[in-house]
Amino acid sequence: MSADDTTAVREGYRFDEARLFDWMSAHVEGFAGPLRVEQFKGGQSNPTYRIRTNERDYVLRRKPPGQLLKGAHAIEREARVITALDGAGFPVPRVHGLCEDASVIGSSFYLMDCVAGRIFWSAAFPDLPRDARAPMFDAMNDTLARLHRIDPAAIGLGDYGRGGNYAARQIERWSKQYREDDLAGRLADMDRLIEWLQRHIPEDDETSIVHGDFRVDNMIFHPSEPRVVAVLDWELSTLGSPLADFAYHLMMYRMPQDILGGLAGTDLAAHGLPDEAGYVRAYCERTGRSGIPELKFYIVLNLFRLAAILHGIRGRVARGTAASAHAQAMSAKLERVAALAWAQTQ
Repeated sequence: MSADDTTAVREGYRFDEARLFDWMSAHVEGFAGPLRVEQFKGGQSNPTYRIRTNERDYVLRRKPPGQLLKGAHAIEREARVITALDGAGFPVPRVHGLCEDASVIGSSFYLMDCVAGRIFWSAAFPDLPRDARAPMFDAMNDTLARLHRIDPAAIGLGDYGRGGNYAARQIERWSKQYREDDLAGRLADMDRLIEWLQRHIPEDDETSIVHGDFRVDNMIFHPSEPRVVAVLDWELSTLGSPLADFAYHLMMYRMPQDILGGLAGTDLAAHGLPDEAGYVRAYCERTGRSGIPELKFYIVLNLFRLAAILHGIRGRVARGTAASAHAQAMSAKLERVAALAWAQTQ
């Protein structure tokens, strides 16, 4: 992370820094003030802050202020899964504490390490030399395969979600959120995607820990090595289908360059990047698979889910609770993502 990732705390997201100081003094081992607070420019859903002190920096994630949809912004779940994965040796920040007392800063929050390293906003890794890009892809592939090989019960996450019927439950969850958010409006592509997905649900009883938003800008890479040192933003994590989780990550090959740093239209070979088929093979080798026959379904499912998330952002913009200055620009991409999702069904 760099100084350019943060800005002054935006209007509507400020809080009583003295109350936070008192909480950290009581709950964070080794904490010493004074502190100063900056807000990260990202964080579409849960506002995220850098807490600077003279000795070290921390990251604070909180529920946004204002009216919230039921079940959304479950930062308690984020803190739980990160803590469990940290104990298993998976690359995540260390969590220093969870506060569910809204009187401290106005909403629940948790505090974790600010991990040093590199964040990339495009899966093309344009700032790296050509021969350094493929190793970064291999690092992402290996990290996700590692996550999917972890036994949830062995690290205390056996009850972190429901096993089985993951695709059906995802369709139900995001369809419901889409339909209940009246302020964001309706789209014909979204309505027919729901019908298509319900007709094509595959049989898939495999269950693992899934990240739910595994993409390049939710990872911190080692400052100089092709290695992931921290996976961030676990808000959408649960127990579910590892194939769906991998397909979400794989969407980078189908997405336009201006949406989540996608690779569509990129000359992969010229840029030193593996093609989609080779990337799928690498994941299958690491997870002991011969292939992913239902990949098309999982790609459509994840593009639909992304469209539903953008629809939710549009609703938060309308309600005035959007957590990012870029929220309106993100919500404007909704129609394109929904259309891209429908195009994958053909």
